[in-house]
Amino acid sequence: MANISSLFVTRLYHAQLSEHGPAIDQDELYDSCYSIAEDDEAGQEWCEAEGYPGYTSYASLTDLPWRFPIFKDLVDSLDKHVAGFAEDLEFNLDERELVLEDIWINILPPGGYHSAHIHPHSVISGTTYLALPEGAGALRYEDPRHARMMAAPPRRKNAREELQSFITKRPAEGDILLWESWLRHEVMQNTGEEERLSVSFNYKWGE
Repeated sequence: MANISSLFVTRLYHAQLSEHGPAIDQDELYDSCYSIAEDDEAGQEWCEAEGYPGYTSYASLTDLPWRFPIFKDLVDSLDKHVAGFAEDLEFNLDERELVLEDIWINILPPGGYHSAHIHPHSVISGTTYLALPEGAGALRYEDPRHARMMAAPPRRKNAREELQSFITKRPAEGDILLWESWLRHEVMQNTGEEERLSVSFNYKWGE
């Protein structure tokens, strides 16, 4: 009997943010994101100059946890989720920790999308979701081995999830997704009539 095993797996962490405290008031976090976006003229200008759909604080605000207590609480919760994921990945961190590198707000309007990308210089990346109206863009992950597949035939449409070339995830409001930062992903087009709101972040290997 042949023995077929899976090698070099790609792990994806999916949980409810509330599984690790402190408790986050989702309404307060939602309101804070929109208040920040309204006041962040530098961020608005960057989005307009770069043709970025909607709003992101990525290029303008680097100290959200210092400015807003609700973001400090959020990071405290994220730290625990990331530590659990790192344990599952069996990283040898040499008595160092994974620490927050960046955290930013994303507001994706109807028709908006984020093209496929990775997060260089980071270890773990992720997103927690505050508003996912009907039709809001799902998250699609890409098999990182595509460049090495050469003459490989395409997968069947009904292939097992772990064998598919692209895998789409549709989280719920209040969820958190984590993945290793080298994993290419994209936010599919928001085909709904309302904005999609999320907070994304990167973690690096601490000193």
